[in-house]
Amino acid sequence: MRSTSLGGLDVSRIGLGAMGMSAFYTGAGRDDAESIRTIQRAVDLGVTHLDTAEVYGPYVNEELVGRAIRGRRDEVVLATKFGLVSHTGRPGPDSSPANIGTAVDGSLRRLGTDRIDL
Repeated sequence: MRSTSLGGLDVSRIGLGAMGMSAFYTGAGRDDAESIRTIQRAVDLGVTHLDTAEVYGPYVNEELVGRAIRGRRDEVVLATKFGLVSHTGRPGPDSSPANIGTAVDGSLRRLGTDRIDL
């Protein structure tokens, strides 16, 4: 798998977006075991860039990705996003400092890691 630099991170040129495994498409979330196998197979083939977000599900997609990479964390570059779910009670999108801290803490817990790469 060819790689490239993304903001100083070495990532595979092909990434895997996990959104459809838990949300937004017909059949999403129906077969977590198959989704986990798909993520693990992608990593086996050299895909290092995995993308998720707290809003996918919400929350369950980060948990799914976390289960899939358990024991393989150092093989991947994790990207997640925040701001569409408010943890501060504000209506609508929330990128306030308080929300960012809460969102990141939750993402770290759901992903089962001590760092988010992107």
